Amino acid sequence: MVFEKSAGAVVFRRAKNKIYYLLLRYRLGHWDFSKGNIEKGEKLKDTAKREIREETGIKDVKFIKGFKERIKYFYKFNDKNISKIVVFFLAETKTEKIKISFEHIGSEWLPYEQALKQLTFLKAKDILKKSNGFLPKAKNCAIKTAMREN
Repeated sequence: MVFEKSAGAVVFRRAKNKIYYLLLRYRLGHWDFSKGNIEKGEKLKDTAKREIREETGIKDVKFIKGFKERIKYFYKFNDKNISKIVVFFLAETKTEKIKISFEHIGSEWLPYEQALKQLTFLKAKDILKKSNGFLPKAKNCAIKTAMREN
């Protein structure tokens, strides 16, 4: 079995006192968060930041301190079984305009309930639930005030 480790992030932005989460539509048709394989010598957050930049064009991400979640799954590629671990961070941006990479066929900024419905995989939905639940507790996140007002 082949083992892979990736990193990514649940990227969000605020507009008009609401939180919007960024979802990407991959070429295979599923909706998920930005993520990718760790390159030699990279740290997890460096990978997440690079993947966000490569897949969306977003450069201004601020990681929310204390959020780090891990998922594990298996898939098959070229007749090989692959075990994959993905570490997700939570990242805020002010950027709204997205420039998707060749890996994707679409993107959307969605409020929590819509994003939860749009995500394809249960593990991604769980990561979104944890992210959304974590935001009101985050100490370094300006979103706390906006969330209390809603």
